[in-house]
Amino acid sequence: MRLLVVALLLLVSACSSSPPPPPAPCTVDNGALPTWARSGFTPPDQAVPHVVGASGDIVGVLFGQPLTVPPRAQANNKILWVSRVDTQGDPLKIHASLDGAAVDREVAGGPGPSTIDLPQVGCWTLSLSWSGHHDQVTVRYYPREAGP
Repeated sequence: MRLLVVALLLLVSACSSSPPPPPAPCTVDNGALPTWARSGFTPPDQAVPHVVGASGDIVGVLFGQPLTVPPRAQANNKILWVSRVDTQGDPLKIHASLDGAAVDREVAGGPGPSTIDLPQVGCWTLSLSWSGHHDQVTVRYYPREAGP
């Protein structure tokens, strides 16, 4: 009986699917956007630099790649936020943190186009909240003179 219980436990654990591990911090996906985030992109499956929230509820499309400190004169630190979940037009609140430093930013009207400037170079963790939803991404900001 005991052997049967152990065998069943092993079988159940082998059959259960676990979610894929989250991407490494500050990793930019340069492939196609998730299907739910492709509206307005032509062709819809084109490669676009982006980050996906840890919960999968938001994508940050990085139009300003590389994001820099200070921002470049000819290119803003533009991020288009696309929500997978319904929004009610509430602001997208961003709490950015890096090595004990923290700043808050807000995108009026909720996820959408934004310019997000941060005060120092590094891999920032952005905790995002909008219309009762929460997610988190990491985004690297480079020195203006350098790039990825």
